[in-house]
Amino acid sequence: MPKILVIDDDRAILLLATKALEPFAEVTTALTGEEGLEQVKSKSFDVVLLDIQLPDRSGMAIYCEIRAHDRRLPVIFMTADAGSQTTIEAMQLGAFDYIAKPLAVEPLQKLVNKAIEQRKMSSVAVAIAADDKLPDDSSELFIGKSQPMLEVFKSIGRVSKQDVPVLIRGESGTGKELVARALYQYSHRDQGPFLAVNCAALPDNLLESELFGHEKGAFTGAETRRIGKFEQCNGGTLFLDEIGDMAASVQAKVLRVLQEQRFERVGGNKELQTDVRIIAATNRPLEKMVEEGEYREDLLYRLNGVTIDLPPLRERASDVPLLVQHFLTQAKHDLNKPDLEGIAPETLGLLNAYRWPGNVRQLRAVIRRCVLDCVMPVIVPDVLPKELTAPSDSNNPATAEATNDELATDSADDSGVCGSKLPELVERLLRDKSTDVYAQTIEYLERFVILRVLQETGGNQSQAAEILGITRGKLRDRVITYGIQLYRDVSAN
Repeated sequence: MPKILVIDDDRAILLLATKALEPFAEVTTALTGEEGLEQVKSKSFDVVLLDIQLPDRSGMAIYCEIRAHDRRLPVIFMTADAGSQTTIEAMQLGAFDYIAKPLAVEPLQKLVNKAIEQRKMSSVAVAIAADDKLPDDSSELFIGKSQPMLEVFKSIGRVSKQDVPVLIRGESGTGKELVARALYQYSHRDQGPFLAVNCAALPDNLLESELFGHEKGAFTGAETRRIGKFEQCNGGTLFLDEIGDMAASVQAKVLRVLQEQRFERVGGNKELQTDVRIIAATNRPLEKMVEEGEYREDLLYRLNGVTIDLPPLRERASDVPLLVQHFLTQAKHDLNKPDLEGIAPETLGLLNAYRWPGNVRQLRAVIRRCVLDCVMPVIVPDVLPKELTAPSDSNNPATAEATNDELATDSADDSGVCGSKLPELVERLLRDKSTDVYAQTIEYLERFVILRVLQETGGNQSQAAEILGITRGKLRDRVITYGIQLYRDVSAN
């Protein structure tokens, strides 16, 4: 039976906690901080409930001594002062959680059971340990030993020293810029500059100026001459990310640089020469865009000297543990979590089972968030985002088709917002006694609207973003979040 220590100078609180927790735990009580510390040092406990205001010493000071004795022991603070400052200070110290007085029996029982479970998991050997030493140039490491990644490494080795354009293709978040940097580092241009430009992040007129520069007075606001990336990158490598989002006018000028290594600044008439290797990347179906007249066929052929296809994370699942360990070690140092030991086996199992629609970028963000939120030395499943512990339809291939059918039905039904499906969703959530009805309903609406607009534009994100009134970056984030597939007919995974 789990053992719980309750430290509080209020006998009523001790009695209430004992009565509430006795059905499933052995409860020991202490009226002072010193008495509580003696109990902790002489016996083994699974959870400590600690009052912040004690007669002999501060509860915060007692907590620090408990943590020094056993950092795996979850400590839940109790206090009548439920102000924000007290809460922030308690959580900053690393408390497991915080509960306000007067104590409510059911929330207390749930919280203590959660702490007991995490105490058990923290006592089991970790599945992946967080290294104490951070590798050199850790942010530039390209992680992977799976067969798909070995093919990528082979391609990099074959073409890195060849002075030809390279087109890197793959979903958002797969690490296309890392491939570009590897091509640069292993090329004969490694002593020259490496510059990266995200073509989707800038409006068309600013992108042209960013790439080619401009003369003073070329347009409103051009108060001085600007040197563009093609000029700055002479003798080096220029990485053009999201090349599919480039406007037609800019496409023509980039084609000329590829063919002749010559260009003119915006508003200028002097021809400039450069020596730049171009590496481009996209997650867009360029061939389809050529057919629809959205992209220049001759530019595609010039960019496509060599193509490297970067696999999504779901197609190289054996690399997930390697990536987890790398990101875990990185986050442990970046977020100053020296006590972090690693990830529990159950947590790793959930990470391995997830399909990762946002690929490596999403995995890195999840690990960093877990490290930030974790109050125990071991990351347990409770710290993971909800979509990993309770997979949504977008993570379940078996239900993806049904989800798409629902959305398709909604898009054809103008009788109400999202047809008849929205009321059904709300009723189902109410029947299930959900406590997150608003957020789930808004998510459904947003997903429906984005998918419907992308269907209308044939997957053209630039047009869709304009219709929706949001930036292309925000739209791309939502596409990743909802698992919307843009390679063929627009659908939700």
